[in-house]
Amino acid sequence: MDERTLAFINLHAVLGGLAKLCELDPECKALIEGKTISIGISVKDGPEGTIRFENGVCTVTPGVDKCDIKLPFGSCKKFNGLIDGTVTPIPSKGFTKIGFLLKEFTKLTDKLTAYLRPAEGALDDPEFFRISTTIMFHLILEAIAQIGNVDKVGRASASYIVDGDVRLAIEGGPEGYIHARNHVLTAVHAADGSLGRPMSYMVFTSMENARDLFDGKVNGVVCVGQGKVRMGGMISMVDNVNRILDRVSMYLA
Repeated sequence: MDERTLAFINLHAVLGGLAKLCELDPECKALIEGKTISIGISVKDGPEGTIRFENGVCTVTPGVDKCDIKLPFGSCKKFNGLIDGTVTPIPSKGFTKIGFLLKEFTKLTDKLTAYLRPAEGALDDPEFFRISTTIMFHLILEAIAQIGNVDKVGRASASYIVDGDVRLAIEGGPEGYIHARNHVLTAVHAADGSLGRPMSYMVFTSMENARDLFDGKVNGVVCVGQGKVRMGGMISMVDNVNRILDRVSMYLA
């Protein structure tokens, strides 16, 4: 596992999950209602991005030029330590607004962790299950793009993906696209078919089937054979996306 790839996943996929969290969880949405504040994360030789909260909406944008609070990290390993709880960041900007970081932001990340690593029995609640699985779907979608662009093995798979879009979806649930151009992958968290007709697709037939695969309870090949996952279009695209997907569990374990 590559620390640099993990840093890109942690910023864009894991912390990026705050966007869906604030959209789906009423308590989290209320936490940031009326707030206008941004947290920039700058990692040496790694990713840079800004988590913005404005009027109950959270977004993650590239760069740190216009952030209110800036958290610099001297290496990808140190930033990854923030995510696993072994490193405490020291802001280089925005000391007067550190209260948001210590209070609201910490509550949001704790709630995100609860959805991504649910306690025993938590998934028995239908609404918790729906929110948790939706957040995980979008996290995995983003992780596929980051691994395909940064990880050495992932880039090899991405090099075989032709220009176009691969639709990933759960029937009755979330959907999105992996957009490929010049072998660079972009996760598109769209649910309105705005990219038009994809060249290929992979669709889980239920939230339960998707969750079983996400949690490693079932094998992807077996799911296809049992009809729990439908694939079509240019199969070579789906095949190489699946090769990258296989590496997601290693980084998110």
